[in-house]
Amino acid sequence: MKKENLRTPWGPAEKESWFKEQTIKRSYNDEVVTKIMKLKETYDVSQYGALSLNTQKYPVFLIKSKNFDPAKKTVLITGGVHGYETSGVHGALLFMEKYAAGYTDTFNFICTPCVSPWGYETINRWNNLAIDPNRSFYANSPAEECSLFLKAIADQKTPIFVHFDLHETTDTDNSVFRPALAARDGKEEKFSEIPDGFYVVGDTSNPQKGFQKAVIDEVRKVTHIAPADEEGNLIGVKMEDDGVVYYDMKKLFLCGGFSDAEYSTTTEVYPDSPKVTAENCNLAQVAAVRGGLNYVKSRI
Repeated sequence: MKKENLRTPWGPAEKESWFKEQTIKRSYNDEVVTKIMKLKETYDVSQYGALSLNTQKYPVFLIKSKNFDPAKKTVLITGGVHGYETSGVHGALLFMEKYAAGYTDTFNFICTPCVSPWGYETINRWNNLAIDPNRSFYANSPAEECSLFLKAIADQKTPIFVHFDLHETTDTDNSVFRPALAARDGKEEKFSEIPDGFYVVGDTSNPQKGFQKAVIDEVRKVTHIAPADEEGNLIGVKMEDDGVVYYDMKKLFLCGGFSDAEYSTTTEVYPDSPKVTAENCNLAQVAAVRGGLNYVKSRI
């Protein structure tokens, strides 16, 4: 991309042009909603809203423990904040389907498996307004996906004790997203190598290093952990522990920082690695949740 093209940030016309270039590549209803509906016998499944872009096509759902017990700690699992990050969605659903029951003696569960359904269908990081949802978790958010989610969680009137936000880092982060971001904002984006392997992002204000390590140790049984680059970094940030970096979650308005959870982690799977399959990526997300929950359970 030529530098002269980066002088003027996008206005409404450019954003509308970008939106019209996006195409539907897979079915949210067939691949996600049908799986959510199958969980109705086990959980309370409710629709907490729909994207105004197409309310019939893009409903959003909350999966919640039946017989919700206020005496238990509450675990939140979010997937599909970036809709294109497939294993975040299907890893969340797989955990709820096959593994959550093993922890219900200790925890209540709330799961929003696909926060960004339009992004899921178009395999997109942004929403239809060219907004990154995972920089938009704040009051009166311009990202409808975030405002619907925040209201739904607030309506539960229960503190979140553990939060797993399930993500991926893909090759398209560099080949598609960064060039688009540079064009949208009118400024160059610093390049950083995509890590080959799994890693997590903790919160600088509440690192919970033992918790992050427990997540990594469990995932290591399923797939490989990302090594640091030549400068000791992952995604341009210093790697503090094996497979662990930290962000200021609240300053960046990330999903992982909205709740003040005692324990929180954002997972990052690398689905483009030749060492993994789609199933392996889903299982890595499940392992991350299980590793974190086993750690927390041992301490309460």
